[in-house]
Amino acid sequence: MGCRNDGDPPVPEDPRSTRVFPRVFPRLAKLRDLSHDCAVQFPITEITDALLASYSRHGGINHLDGINLPSKASVADITRDLLRLVFPGFFDDHIIHSSELKAETALLLDSIAGRLEDELYKALRCADRADGTFATKSDPRPMAHHLVSEFLRELPAIREILTTDVEAAFSGDPAAANREEIIVAYPFVEAVAVHRLAHALYLRHVPFLPRIMAEWSHSRTGMDIHPGARIGDHFFVDHCTGAVIGETAVIGNRVKLYQGVGLVARSLAAGQALRGQKRHPTIEDRVTIYANATIVGGDTVIGAGSTIGANVFLMQSVPPESLVLMDDHRLKVTAKKDRTIAPVDWQI
Repeated sequence: MGCRNDGDPPVPEDPRSTRVFPRVFPRLAKLRDLSHDCAVQFPITEITDALLASYSRHGGINHLDGINLPSKASVADITRDLLRLVFPGFFDDHIIHSSELKAETALLLDSIAGRLEDELYKALRCADRADGTFATKSDPRPMAHHLVSEFLRELPAIREILTTDVEAAFSGDPAAANREEIIVAYPFVEAVAVHRLAHALYLRHVPFLPRIMAEWSHSRTGMDIHPGARIGDHFFVDHCTGAVIGETAVIGNRVKLYQGVGLVARSLAAGQALRGQKRHPTIEDRVTIYANATIVGGDTVIGAGSTIGANVFLMQSVPPESLVLMDDHRLKVTAKKDRTIAPVDWQI
């Protein structure tokens, strides 16, 4: 609605709105009065100058001077398409006939290769300096092409290990109707699939992209796995939500976690001085960790075959075949062979 000219006839007011509007919506009524004042303007120039000053002081600008960071949206699209490759038919909107599978796979693979190379090229051009600025390198396009080729060649092996994760989920969850339901419905499958893809790039020292992929998955599934974490086969996180696995965590084979489990570092007060050090725990084979347990520290090792009860806060290593519980607000560690009660398998 524009401003009225002086010669325009008056617009009649609805008497009901005159009585009710200011009383029920006082703030809107005030804004309505301001809307009739054509002199009211936004201080665009002032706000622009303040933003430019902020950019100058604090940085954090992309798409300037021809050096661009990878696009989060593009990396997210690539990650979705990678999920389509590792689980064909499960993340597609249309039905794929077996006779078309080879052609569809080749087309999708070619599309991913080109787009991933472009984003990896951007990532390689951005060399992180101590002062937070970015510097161009020699043309990294050949390296980007090589890294993408290596990564895509690893997809069959990634599919193989994801098959063991799906099997672990089906075997470990009596609520699962079948393996297809697990792939199409369980957020854990998406979380671990994206992790294994991102981890393959992380191991090749690709900057930016693995973390973008991991945080995209985190926002969708509620599970936070740093792409640096090393995770063995037959891995399963029941319910998935709230689980956190840090960068230097090492997880063996056939490990099962529940919601809210944290494999985290001790104090991070030293900040960047801790980069590259082992900060997160090691979980050996066949360990089960129940809901909301927190295991802390890079020198903490959970021995093979152990069970960690719910809500345990653990900052020490435990030997193989241990049972760790909270008993009357105190931590109790016992050998499974010394238990006087029948073994319990909690299902949540």
